[in-house]
Amino acid sequence: MAITDRHPRQATTMALAHALSAAERGLAVIPLSRTKLPALRSPHRDDPTAPPCHGECGRPGHGVYDASTDPARVRALFAMAPWATGYGIACGLAPHHLIGVDLDTKTGTDSTAALRELALRHLFTIPATVVVLTPSGGRHLWLSGPPDVVVPNSAGRLAPGIDIRGAGGYLVGPGSRTDHGVYATAPGTAHLPPAPCPPALLRLLLPPPRHPGGPGTRHGHGKDLGHGYGQGLLHFVLAAHQGQRNTRLFWAACRAYEDGIGPELADALVDAAIHTGLTAREARSTIASAKRMTRHRSEEPGAPDGARP
Repeated sequence: MAITDRHPRQATTMALAHALSAAERGLAVIPLSRTKLPALRSPHRDDPTAPPCHGECGRPGHGVYDASTDPARVRALFAMAPWATGYGIACGLAPHHLIGVDLDTKTGTDSTAALRELALRHLFTIPATVVVLTPSGGRHLWLSGPPDVVVPNSAGRLAPGIDIRGAGGYLVGPGSRTDHGVYATAPGTAHLPPAPCPPALLRLLLPPPRHPGGPGTRHGHGKDLGHGYGQGLLHFVLAAHQGQRNTRLFWAACRAYEDGIGPELADALVDAAIHTGLTAREARSTIASAKRMTRHRSEEPGAPDGARP
């Protein structure tokens, strides 16, 4: 049943209760409006010259980057958004490193059958896990990813009607109310933890694997910046659609800096990001964040070689 304006406060109270319950399970949450978008608007929206910000300014309104498991923080976010009627669950964060498989029905294709065909072709099965039913008749499958792997967001890349919510993305939480109805947990799945993503499926969700260098490698890294690994990272960025451009750029930059080719590949990554629609400032800010992230990870005591953020 779609929401009306008769009891908006009640809808917000229910959304907060569901969000707090999710936070208790270790799922970081943000308030959503009835349009499924983050309820808090960017504090930089009126400043076109503001540099890209993922919450470094300390103010709320940065979408999924506001997500928290701290009950006090969650309550504060909802207090600032009394019009919120739902909540989003951030993907890719510890402890679950959530991956959402969104089986959509709006494309007119049978996305469930498409997933079943992928499972048969690549020899994996979807384990028992949390399933959320959407108002449009679709389903969200919750899976848990490895802590050292960054799964990018994608739309229709696996098959028509199958979208993936990974790092930098979020899922609409069960109990959320939207203009089109209520999200609800499928019977018998609410008590389940997100099941580990089958390795064969995980491989399908990731960009092309790293290839050891051959002829034409440079600087002893075993990577050919013109035609090998570096070129693969550039192609990965160039293939980004709107909504996944920053995530793909961040992922590619992390991989480049982990393998020691970040400084050499940075300008080419900026050019690739500009080609997808990002500004040069946004691209350089994202690459700088990746550089800091990989440096911090490499400095952690006991961090394995090549640890991914």
